[in-house]
Amino acid sequence: MEEGFYQRHMFICLNHRDNGEQACNNSGLADEMFHLAKKHAKSLGIHGDHQVRVNRCGCLGRCQEGPVAVVYPDAIWYTFVDGDDVREIVESHLRDGVPVDRLRI
Repeated sequence: MEEGFYQRHMFICLNHRDNGEQACNNSGLADEMFHLAKKHAKSLGIHGDHQVRVNRCGCLGRCQEGPVAVVYPDAIWYTFVDGDDVREIVESHLRDGVPVDRLRI
């Protein structure tokens, strides 16, 4: 049995709450950043079996910290504000294995 199918797996929360209970997803920024992260990983040739994967997911429970992502198996949590942040996470953490300290939660 294989230990892990992916070297690293990034989950980006795309949950939307319509009940006004909590602010979620920074007005759609996470949707855009999910597509950018996946496309960037593919352009670097690192997205796929036995490499890395970028996935959308539901609520990660950290809504108050802005748009959030988590990278496993490292269990490192991130927030981001734009495409430059997301590209840096993909290149530094997903590709090179070096977490981006300035974006960590």
